[in-house]
Amino acid sequence: MAFILDTPKTGATAPRAGTRAWIALAVLMLPVLLISVDNTVLSFAVPSISLALVPSATELLWIIDVYPLVLAALLVPMGSLADRFGRRRLLLLGSIGFAAVSVLAAFAPSAPALIGYRALLGVFGAMLMPSTLSLIRNLFVHHDQRRTAIAVWAACFSGGAALGPIVGGLLLEHFWWGAVFLLSVPVLVPLLVLAPIFVPASRDPSPGQIDPVSILLSFGAMVPTILGIKEMAQGGPGLANGALIVAGVVLGVVFVRRQLGRAEPMLDVRLFRNPVFSGGVLANLLSIFSLVGFLYFVTQHLQLVVGLSPTAAAFVLVPGLVVSIVTGLLAASVAKFFRPSRLVSFGLLLNAVGFGLVWLNPGGSVAGTVAAFAVLGAGVGIAETISNDLILSAAPPAKAGAASAISETAYEVGSVLGTAVLGSILAAAYRINVVVPESLPAADRHTAAQTLGGAIDVAGTLPAAQGSALLASARHAFDSGSGLVALVGVALMAGTAAMCLRTLRSAGSGSGPAGH
Repeated sequence: MAFILDTPKTGATAPRAGTRAWIALAVLMLPVLLISVDNTVLSFAVPSISLALVPSATELLWIIDVYPLVLAALLVPMGSLADRFGRRRLLLLGSIGFAAVSVLAAFAPSAPALIGYRALLGVFGAMLMPSTLSLIRNLFVHHDQRRTAIAVWAACFSGGAALGPIVGGLLLEHFWWGAVFLLSVPVLVPLLVLAPIFVPASRDPSPGQIDPVSILLSFGAMVPTILGIKEMAQGGPGLANGALIVAGVVLGVVFVRRQLGRAEPMLDVRLFRNPVFSGGVLANLLSIFSLVGFLYFVTQHLQLVVGLSPTAAAFVLVPGLVVSIVTGLLAASVAKFFRPSRLVSFGLLLNAVGFGLVWLNPGGSVAGTVAAFAVLGAGVGIAETISNDLILSAAPPAKAGAASAISETAYEVGSVLGTAVLGSILAAAYRINVVVPESLPAADRHTAAQTLGGAIDVAGTLPAAQGSALLASARHAFDSGSGLVALVGVALMAGTAAMCLRTLRSAGSGSGPAGH
């Protein structure tokens, strides 16, 4: 297989891509759409999986969590391998593996088997994601076109997130739980046929040697850190969770020191010395943080407080996701006239306004929720498109895979932190404010005091008057917690916007970051 090597020529004076490149972009959007759908579709299958496979509570959590955990941990190593062995080659290998394991997962005979298949899906998913974004970097060397292509990439991520709950709900109305895994087959088969025809091969022309120690250190840094954060969000702070996070941070420090000491590092951490690169990564992480954290409490509010079905709640959120897609695409054109620092900061400020509208809507009306999410979606669309463009533009073309992997890792870590941080604040506020009858058994009191869903379950076993009082208290406590989370979101997004105005100021409008 002949490789087309990267070229350093990029920017506004670079040649413009033709029709073939745009067809290649459409092909590359297939795995992006699949991965984003896969991130949200499984939640609808959890009740069916519980009935069919009878997993323990711990097994059920691992069925959900093992995929993003492995995916996030392997993005950086896979990005480095894509630079070395070829991005198209790794994309095709990942597609074959993802499709094959999806079929196995659909017919998993037990919960442990499904956990194993979900872990393998994380491995192959990590091959897909850095490859798509880095191939875009090399398909579109003209900066304006690349920015548009990245906007399309981000739009497919948002679109997939919207489709996941809707497609999952429709599939499970007519088929068994395994159908959600079989979605990958009709998506990836066209990719395997069309990618070798339209997507050019590319790699780093001067790749370093494979460093197994760095791969292990990267995995060892990510897994305990993310796992510790997730467990802390679910069970509160504890010695074991703190030890996991400390272990991950220590291994992360060792990883960074090893990269700095090698002539050919697996990941060039010196990229973070560029304020445009590091600022872009931070904006990327925190914009996803705001989106996932917002969805965490809003989806519960719509279903458990307002009383909508999961599918109806998903449709309520569709307008905001459509706005996110549209504003992301518009940002690619508007960026020709405004400095990236101002656009990213404006997007983050819109996120702050979205959280503020939640705080101003204490009753949580559906119309108010739609408006708040539409504003936040606009902010995420702008910030995601421009920050991803800055990350790729600030990195050397030969390191596109590594830069893409860092961007993807920021996305996954932002998702974890959005749920963990804002979810922990919401849970703490709920526990403080909910009033649980002292006459209940200890187990029921504990269940009702932990989550709104638990309170609803307990209320269903009580006499009407007592159950209604518990429900009213629980829903009020949940919405009070949501208001507090919204204020935290306002402060965090506003602070990040101010920081990005400084860190990204060297990035010029129209032609990307300085020096490119």
